[in-house]
Amino acid sequence: MVKNKVLALLLLLVFLFLPLQNLQAAGDNRKVYVIKLEGEVEAGLYYFLQRAFTEAAENGASAIIMELNTPGGLVSPAKDIRDLIYDSQVPVYAYVRHNALSAGAFLALSCRKLYMAPGSTIGAAEIQDLSGEAVDEKIISAWEAEMRTAAENQGKDPEVAAAMVRKEITIEGLDDDKQLLTLTTAEAEEIGFVDGVFATRAELLSALDLAGAAVQTVEVSPAERLARFVAKPVGATLLLTIGLTAMVIEIFITGFGAAGVISILAFALYFGGSMIAGFAGKEEVILFILGIILLLIEAFIPNFGVVGVSGIVSIIAAIILSASTAEAGIRIILSSLFFTTAVVAVAFRYLKRSRVWSQIILQYAETKDRGYVAPADYSHLLGKTGQTLTPLRPIGAAEIDGLRIDVVSEGSFIEKAQTVQVVKVEGSRVIVRPQ
Repeated sequence: MVKNKVLALLLLLVFLFLPLQNLQAAGDNRKVYVIKLEGEVEAGLYYFLQRAFTEAAENGASAIIMELNTPGGLVSPAKDIRDLIYDSQVPVYAYVRHNALSAGAFLALSCRKLYMAPGSTIGAAEIQDLSGEAVDEKIISAWEAEMRTAAENQGKDPEVAAAMVRKEITIEGLDDDKQLLTLTTAEAEEIGFVDGVFATRAELLSALDLAGAAVQTVEVSPAERLARFVAKPVGATLLLTIGLTAMVIEIFITGFGAAGVISILAFALYFGGSMIAGFAGKEEVILFILGIILLLIEAFIPNFGVVGVSGIVSIIAAIILSASTAEAGIRIILSSLFFTTAVVAVAFRYLKRSRVWSQIILQYAETKDRGYVAPADYSHLLGKTGQTLTPLRPIGAAEIDGLRIDVVSEGSFIEKAQTVQVVKVEGSRVIVRPQ
């Protein structure tokens, strides 16, 4: 009897714990993809996130945690990333670890939920052009609407999001009409603008009921890192300045050397990064190579400059077309030309003190010490007379002013022992006519 009761109790325990074990096993199979969104928001970031989202979906991830620490960036790629988040098959949650400013605030509000770590900030989403100046009211209004919509989709007060865009919109107790709204974690929690505050990622996963899930952190690949570097105006300008400077130096130095290699590498990195970021295609690369070929033709084949000008136009067009926008491309090429001019001027100043300068400019004078004898100067014989020592047909010899000199008849043949007068002197060439 006792044995039967014990057996029944054991069976009951097995049936009770079996479902829990199955749940634990299911939890262990779940995956969470963590994507660190750091630095500026630009087109290169979009392609990195696109790859990460695709990878998460293909591997059956339960959630994507986007950890934000960004000062903002460009509006156009921010909207593209917003669409990427909306279209994601895997739910995306924003976790502001430090800062989500400007376009970063927009992306944080575009996710399914917004979470923050203590000491973080979100806001300051004023829109500006590339020079830092305020833009047209129409553009500001459209951006404000985007921020409001993103906040509404998360169930948050759209007026708070609008105050991040416009100074004149104020939130009582948080800002005034002289500054954009930027919320600390405590302020965001106080007004209900954040869905939770968690000091660590583990706490956040526990709140999302994903404590037992495997965490996969997506790293930026070297190619994507290059694309993000080139997508920034500073990075693109730096690579182009190096490429153009090295190309100019290579043109002036005999033979093909280190400057040529550096130039090729710099241009390859620029166009390679632009292609990865989606700015450039094969057409821009071909246009650039065509420009280089035309410049080489200009250097070695005499023409009226049309080929050289066409080459310069091709190179400039290729660089502008491979930028994120035409305006950005023009700014990049102008900045690159300015810095190239400055660097080349400084480089040639210091090259004069080095051995490399001897490959560019002839350093040695043709002096008597080096065995060089200059041609005689006969200009003092102009107008003087003498006598031919040989027939001039039309070249021969004559004695003029006590000197035996090779002379040339002005036109007709002159017989030997005839009186002649010097009528023209061209360097060492003395021209005479019969007296």
